[in-house]
Parts: sequence; structure tokens; C-alpha cells
Amino acid sequence: MQSGVFFASVFSTLKKRYFWISLLFWLVMVAPAQAALILRVAVEDGASQVKVGSSTKAAIRDGSGRNLGELSANSSQSAQFRSGKVALGRWAANQVWIEPTGNGYVWIGDRWYRGRTLLVPQRGGLTAVNYVNIEQYLYSVLGAEMSGNWPQEALKAQAVAARSYAIHQRLKSETDLYDVDNTQSSQVYKGLQTESSGTYSAVDATAGQVLAYNGQIILAAFHSASGGHTENVEDVWTEPLPYLRGVPDFDQGAPVYQWKENFSRAQISSKISGVGNVISMKPERTTAYGSVLRMKVVGDGGSRVMTGADLRRVLNLRSTRFTVIPQYGGGNPRNSGQAPTGFQVAGKGFGHAVGMSQWGAYNLARQGYGYQQILLHYYRGATLARIAVQ
Repeated sequence: MQSGVFFASVFSTLKKRYFWISLLFWLVMVAPAQAALILRVAVEDGASQVKVGSSTKAAIRDGSGRNLGELSANSSQSAQFRSGKVALGRWAANQVWIEPTGNGYVWIGDRWYRGRTLLVPQRGGLTAVNYVNIEQYLYSVLGAEMSGNWPQEALKAQAVAARSYAIHQRLKSETDLYDVDNTQSSQVYKGLQTESSGTYSAVDATAGQVLAYNGQIILAAFHSASGGHTENVEDVWTEPLPYLRGVPDFDQGAPVYQWKENFSRAQISSKISGVGNVISMKPERTTAYGSVLRMKVVGDGGSRVMTGADLRRVLNLRSTRFTVIPQYGGGNPRNSGQAPTGFQVAGKGFGHAVGMSQWGAYNLARQGYGYQQILLHYYRGATLARIAVQ
């Protein structure tokens, strides 16, 4: 089927199924003494030292709020873990705050961030936590997770998903120190570096909007591309969630829709331990949409069963949706009894394939669909809501 015909047919169905009038209901979040919802982002964790600074004059305070001194504008110092405390210049305390005056920015590690910084000794090192207004946090996340030049409706969908994800993690955080980190294990966050006019517009246009299910903010997982169909969450992780169901994706044409990786026998054998030289790799269990759950690897020194996630990690693959094709050199037929000289891994998509596909959102937005329709396609049965901070 030609792609244009495919999209016309599926978009027609999508339009009929998700044509709706946007209705927002309110979710109240309690955040005393705060005019906005503040998110705590771990920028450095367990570092031996952290370079910190401020674009304006900044107050330095200890954990009780007592003033220790100040940093001059556009200067930096290295905070160090010393005798169980945070050492910064001539000051030392159990915790150290760096609070810029005016609309100043903080320097943490190697870039600028909005908000303020908390330094805490933890696990034999320092953890630097950026306290930042969640809307300003999203200015950066959007540009790190999507290009700020993408269609506004795709960026708006990402803004709502990222806001929902961050607040969900804030409510479920297992540590009292921070809500999320700044990596792909949470959401990529790079401070001012990834902000742009496109991200400002999308965040401001959706300010406070989240996705909810049964009155609770959802785990709004997202990924780059699924390769044609997203996954049911319990097939990738463990807990089944009614709003994270596998749905047709619209990521056709994405640069990561299909991909191939080639490995010599020696290369793949060096990456997979415990079997000797790899002879064959055959899936034992896959999802309904082709992602590998378990793969049996046979070598001349033994065999083992590996999860698709482990294979993705050790082979540095884009996803777990792949097939392994043995390669034979010298024109030898596959049934000649010869061991393969290498393996080709042919895959689709990039990421875990759960929730919203970013390339799917891109294609839908280019076809004229609004962010509400995009979100309600990928998050089944969810409702658009707005948070009210008290």
C-alpha cells in the first residue's frame, strides 16, 4: 500500500474516532507557600565535585536557611564532598543552597539552568539538585526530547506528556531528595541550551495541562518511534495500565523507522558472554508486534536465554523490535552445516515503544491533527486536565 493511501485511510479513521470538544477538568495539587509547582531535578548525583555558579549575585545559605555568604555574578566555584559535608570555598555545611538574585541563572556542572541549586552530600559524593518551576523545566525538556522546529501541535503534545510524566514521577518519587533526574531514565533536561521560541510557545500554550485517568495523573511514557505499532505496557515492563495499550503508530518515514546493524561472528561473540563463539540466535518469545522478549543464543561453548532488553543493551541496538539473520561467507548456503561468519540485526523503531511515539506525533501534526487528538490516540481513555496548585 502506498504511504499516502495508508495515511489518508488511517487519518480518516482517527478523525472520526477522536473528534471531540476539548473539556478540561481541574486536578488540585497541594504545594504550600509556592506560587508555582516546583520540580526537583538531579543534575549531578554522587559526584566528587561539582562546579557551580550564578549569572547574577547569589546568596549562599545552609540547609536551615542561614546566610553563609554570596557568590559574585558570572563566577564559579567547585563544591566538594569533604568529611561528610558540602565544602564550597571557605564555607562548609550539611547542605548548601545557591540562590541567584533577580532573574539570574545557576551554573551546574557544564551548563546554565533556571531556578536555584541545592547541594547535598550523598553516597560518598555530592548531589546537585536544580529546583525549577515545572513550566520553565519543560522549556528545556521539549528541546532535548524533540526539535524546537517541529510542528507546534507535536510540541504541544510533547509538553503535555512531559508535564504529566514529571508530575507523576514527583508524586511517586522513592527519594526525598529529588523527583526526576536529567537523563533518559527520566526525561532529558539540558537547561537553557535546548530552549527555543518553539518550545516556549508550546509550553505556554498548554500551561498546566496534564493527562489523567480516573482522576489521577498518568504515567505518560513516550519514545522516539515504534516501527509501526506501539506496545502494551505489561509486555515491556510489568504493571498493566489501561491507558498504555498498543495502538497503530504513524511513524512511517522516520529515520529510525527501520534500521540494520551488522556484526561479525567475533564481534557478537565478544559482546555475549557464556556461550563461546555464537552459532545461532533464535527468539523464544516475542510480543504481538514483534519485539523480542526472550532470545536463545547458542554457541560452541554453551547456550543461554537472554531478554530482548539485555540484548539491546549489550549490542547497543535502537530497540528490542528486531530479527537476527545469520550471514554466510564465501557463498556457502545456509544449510551447508557451516557456522555463520556474522549476523545482521534488522530492526524497527527507537526506544521502548510504550505510549506516545514522537515521530508519530510529528507526522500526525503535519497532517493537521491537534495535540489533543494526538495524545488521546496514544494514551487510551485518558482525559485532558489542568492542575491547580494550592
